[in-house]
Amino acid sequence: MQSQDAAQLRAPVSHAAVGAVVDVEQAGAALVEHYPRLARLAYLVLPPGLGRSRRVLTAHALTQRALPRGRGKMPSIPAQSSGRDGDPGYAFVRLQVVRTALEAGLPLRRTGWPKRAQLPPLLPQVWGLRLFPRSGGADELALDQRLAALTGPARAAYVLRGLERLPDTDVRRVLTAAGVEYPDSALAEANGIPAQYGLLGSPEFDPCSLQARPTDLMRRRQHTRAAIAAAAALAVCGVLVTLPGGGWGPDGAAAPAYAQNPAAEAALDPGRLVRVAPTAWKSAARTDFSVWPARGALTGDSALLRRALAVWARPGEQVRVSATPGTQTGGPAGPPQLLYAGEVDTARVVILYDGLRIARYAEPTSGEAGAALDFARVDGATGASASALVLGRSDGNVRYLTAPWVTKAAERDLLKPGAGAMDLDLTGGVTAPLGSPALRPGTCTSWNVLQLTGPSGTQLSTDLGELVPAHLTTGRPGQAHETSGDAALRTWAPYACSLSASRAAGVSSVNAWSYADQELPEAGGRASWVCTRAETWRGEGTLSLAQFHTPGGQYGAVAAKGADVTACGPRDPHVLAGVLWKSGRGSWYLLAAGGKDTASVRATGGISASARGNLLSVRTKQGAQAELTGTLGDGSSLSGLN
Repeated sequence: MQSQDAAQLRAPVSHAAVGAVVDVEQAGAALVEHYPRLARLAYLVLPPGLGRSRRVLTAHALTQRALPRGRGKMPSIPAQSSGRDGDPGYAFVRLQVVRTALEAGLPLRRTGWPKRAQLPPLLPQVWGLRLFPRSGGADELALDQRLAALTGPARAAYVLRGLERLPDTDVRRVLTAAGVEYPDSALAEANGIPAQYGLLGSPEFDPCSLQARPTDLMRRRQHTRAAIAAAAALAVCGVLVTLPGGGWGPDGAAAPAYAQNPAAEAALDPGRLVRVAPTAWKSAARTDFSVWPARGALTGDSALLRRALAVWARPGEQVRVSATPGTQTGGPAGPPQLLYAGEVDTARVVILYDGLRIARYAEPTSGEAGAALDFARVDGATGASASALVLGRSDGNVRYLTAPWVTKAAERDLLKPGAGAMDLDLTGGVTAPLGSPALRPGTCTSWNVLQLTGPSGTQLSTDLGELVPAHLTTGRPGQAHETSGDAALRTWAPYACSLSASRAAGVSSVNAWSYADQELPEAGGRASWVCTRAETWRGEGTLSLAQFHTPGGQYGAVAAKGADVTACGPRDPHVLAGVLWKSGRGSWYLLAAGGKDTASVRATGGISASARGNLLSVRTKQGAQAELTGTLGDGSSLSGLN
C-alpha cells in the first residue's frame, strides 16, 4: 500500500503554476479560525497504521506547521468553489495540511534524508499519557477500516469530497497541487467506498476532543531515576540562563533582545502603561478608544503585562502573529494604553492601544506554548466604530469588550428582522458569548450580530473575523444612519449573507442602501435593488456590491461588484447595475437600475436598448451580455458597476 502511495506522489507544483498570492497574515488567520477542522482533515488523511495516539499528535503537528514562516506573501492554489467561502488563506493552509499528511504516509527510503512529516513530531508531545479520540459506533469503525485500505491519495480524495464538500474538479486541483501524480486514479479508487460523508464529522475522527490513558507504568518506573538526573541537569542550566544580565525569561515568548535601546525598553515597562480613569469618557471631547479605562481581573499582573509588551516588541518564532490588511506589526513607539487584562475562556488576554492600532496578546492559562499576537488598525475610530473589541473566540462563539458608555448588549439574527433581539449579560464591559458568523461553516442560514445600546441610541456590529467588529448602517451614502428601526432591519435582511465577502479585509463599516425598486415583467411582482459598500480602515480595498432581490426570495443576488471604486460611496453616491432575469413563463430579460437621480439608461454590445429614467427592462435571450451606461440629471455620464 505504501509503495502505491509513493508511486502516486511527485514533487509539489511550482510557484508559477499555482497562480494567486496569499498574505501570510491571511493564512494565519484562517489557520487559527479553522484549526479544529484542519486537524480533523489531517487526522483522516494520515495512515491509520500510525496508531491512534501518534496519529493525533502528528495531525496537530502537521496543522500547526501549515503556517509558513516569515511575513511575506505565499503562493496559493487556484480559487475553489467551497474552500471556506472562497477564502484563499484557508485554501493555502488546507493544501499544506493535505500535502504533509500524504508525505507522512510514505515509506522511509534507504538513501536520502526523510521528509519532516515522515518523522515522529517533536511538538506537540504528551508525557505519561496516551491520547486518542472518543470511540464511535460500528459505522465509524467500518468507515475507518475502509479508509485504511485506501492509498493515501485516495483517502485524501474521499475526505476532501466528504469533509470539505469539494466537487471533483476542485479535489483534483488540490491533489495535483499537493504532489499527487495521478489524481484521477485517486478519485476512482475513492469511488469504491460508500459516500458516508456525514460520519466524517463524528467524534471518532476528532483529534481535538480526546480521551487520555496512561502509558506503560512499569517502563516509566524503570526510567524514573534517569529522568530525575536529567531534570536536575536541566534545572541547573535554566538557572544559568535566567541569571541577571542577559536572560529573557520575563519576556515570555518574545525573541531575545540583542541590543539595548532605552526608548524601546521604556515602552516595555508595565509601570508606564497609560491607564485612563473610569469616568474620563463622560467629559471627553471624543468617544474613542483613548477614553476606555483598563478593565479585567489581571490589570495588576505586572509579569503578564511585561510578557505582552515584550512579545509585541519582538515576537518569537513560536508566536502566531496576524494583522488586518494595511496594519503594521512593529512594536509600540512609546508606552501604549492598557484596555484589558484578564482571563477569557482558556487564555490570558491583554489588549493594548497605541493611538493607531489595537494589539491583542493571548497566552494559554496552562503551559507555555501557543502565544498569539493580533493587530487591527483603528485610526479615526470614534463613536459606534469604537464601541466594541473582540476578546476571544471559541466553540463557534465570540466575546466582546464593550466601550464604557455601552449600557446594554443583545444578540440579533440579521436574517430575521422581526424576531427581536436576545439580551446578553454584560459584566465589567464583557459580553456573554454569542454565535459568530465568521466561525460558522457551511450554508448561511443565520447571521448573528451584536446590538449595543448607549447614550446615542442603538447600533449593530458584526464579527468579520477581526479584532474590531464592522459597524452596520443603512441609507444613502453620506446620509447613512444606524440599523435600528424596522425599515432598516428589513433592508439588511436579504443581504446579510453577502457580508461574508468582506471577511478579514480590514473593514470598518458596511452600509446597505436601497437605491431602486422595479416592477418585474409579466406581472412578476416588485423587485428591489440594494448597494452594500464595505469601507476599510486604510481607505483602499473597499468593496461595493449591487444586489437584486425578487419578491418571495430569501436572499439577494449579487448583480455586480466593484473593488476600490467610488461608486455607491460618499464621494460618488451613484450606482448602475443590471442582471439577467428569467420570468415564471421561461422568458429572459435584461433588467437594469440606477439611483433616482439617473436620467437615462442604455445597453450596448450583445443587447441594444435604452430607456428614460433610472430603470431598464428589455427582453433578451439566456447568456446575453451587455455594457451599461447611464446619464445623470446634471448631464454627467454613469458607468455600470462591474
